[in-house]
Amino acid sequence: MALFFDAPWFDEKLSERGLSRAVMAAVGGLGEAELAEVFKDQRELSAGQVAAFAELLGVTPAEVAHRAGVSTPVPASSPDARIAELERRVAVLEAELKRLRG
Repeated sequence: MALFFDAPWFDEKLSERGLSRAVMAAVGGLGEAELAEVFKDQRELSAGQVAAFAELLGVTPAEVAHRAGVSTPVPASSPDARIAELERRVAVLEAELKRLRG
């Protein structure tokens, strides 16, 4: 059970984007009644739902997890994203090494 769900914050973010709770429910793979349970602290969000809601609302998964309650999991970055980041870092290091070698 979430320790605190900041329903006004979620409603404000939805309103800023012209979206409804029904849209949020659909994005999270929930029925409207199930989302209502989330808003009443009677149901936890999954890591996937945290990620989906973050994308929908234009905020970070950490922000959604924080606003949904401290026990809500924050999704890890995808393996593809981690590999891409590592490849980018290796390319930067290789370019620097090449520069240093002249």
